[in-house]
Amino acid sequence: MKGLLEAGKIVSVFGLKGEVKVQPWCDSPGFLCEFDTLYYKSGTPVKIEKSRVAKNLVIIKIEGVDSVEQAQKLRSRVLYIDREDVELEEGCYFVQDLIGLRVVDADTGREYGTLTEVSQTGANDVYHIKSSDGKMYYIPAIPQVVARTDIEGGVMEITPLDGLFDDAEEVK
Repeated sequence: MKGLLEAGKIVSVFGLKGEVKVQPWCDSPGFLCEFDTLYYKSGTPVKIEKSRVAKNLVIIKIEGVDSVEQAQKLRSRVLYIDREDVELEEGCYFVQDLIGLRVVDADTGREYGTLTEVSQTGANDVYHIKSSDGKMYYIPAIPQVVARTDIEGGVMEITPLDGLFDDAEEVK
């Protein structure tokens, strides 16, 4: 289903009543606990009876999964959220929507490359930019650098920090 976003992966069984441990792929494990329905890749809904955070994992009780054996069969399955169930704050984006954006200079229009990955460092995210010659650059996802993000237009405009792309200019 097109509107589904990867949210986490079932990594193991928890207890004897069919609960599973999920490794969340969200900004925080608690975010995953906000949903009453998750989905499998096929689009099949997964009703959540209850969920809670345990360290950096989420313990989930899925409706209809009541034994260790049933829970064991779900190991390694990826769980998805429906993007329609999420209300993002202004200036927040799904990582999946950022991947593939063309990254250009906000002032000159010079193309730096394509956003290929987002790393979460704690202080701020870091965007991985791959230039046309294959070189990788890393920019902090902060307002001083990211001037504008246009998901529909497929472009991110940046004001790079001094010296970040200097070596790229020497090559050209």
